[in-house]
Amino acid sequence: MEKIIELKDEFIRLDQALKRGDLVQSGGHAKLLIQEGQVLVNGEVEYRRGKKLLAGDRVSLDGQELLIK
Repeated sequence: MEKIIELKDEFIRLDQALKRGDLVQSGGHAKLLIQEGQVLVNGEVEYRRGKKLLAGDRVSLDGQELLIK
């Protein structure tokens, strides 16, 4: 299932998007999953929790997807 995250600014950071999309319960949980290489951005493993996501980016975690709009 895909959830849509509406941008309020020019970008959103990866850890914030995971929290806003309810894929993680806390920033610490997001940090851990990102460091373990479990989060994909546009099909590629992303290790930077501060990665800036722009409109059109897709985030995947455990079969769940976020679309940044």
